Amino acid sequence: MQKASATAALLTVSLALAAGFAQAPAQAQDKGKQEKCYGIVKAGKNDCQTAQSSCAGTSKKDAQADAWIYVPAGTCAKIVGAATQPKKG
Repeated sequence: MQKASATAALLTVSLALAAGFAQAPAQAQDKGKQEKCYGIVKAGKNDCQTAQSSCAGTSKKDAQADAWIYVPAGTCAKIVGAATQPKKG
């Protein structure tokens, strides 16, 4: 069951990110309209340092609890398994 949930979450993330990238040129320079979204990043694709990795692009596993990426504001709340604050674990 967890594998199905993880697959659904990754599919949701992919679709949300694809929708966000369609608007990326306008938002790329305006971080005020973006938010950090934790717990959804694929390994090695995080935007910044975490407690377990030293810099961007160094997260060790998929959906690492403290790894985040910028997403358009409001998107993170729509993604299953995502959070706007670091998760424990």
